[in-house]
Amino acid sequence: MLLMQIKVMNKEIKADKIENYIVENYGTMKHDKYAMSEAIEEIACEVDLNPWDVFLLIIENKPIEGAYTHSYGFHTRYGRSIIERFQTYYYEMV
Repeated sequence: MLLMQIKVMNKEIKADKIENYIVENYGTMKHDKYAMSEAIEEIACEVDLNPWDVFLLIIENKPIEGAYTHSYGFHTRYGRSIIERFQTYYYEMV
């Protein structure tokens, strides 16, 4: 049971952390940080990735090491599917 709790805790990304990052790097937060956080956590659990890596893929188009989200600078089918799932979950929550 403790192992399961630790795994769940590692799949969290706080809405405030998202807001701080976006404001610090881009100046203003225009999106719903709570919906963004929930969508990223959902995807991270589904595909067993770190939520912060998923966040950086969505926001900055950074490849996720070992997940093959990019090939020669372009999204792979897997990378596109993560981004499309994020869009679907995010817009369902907004």
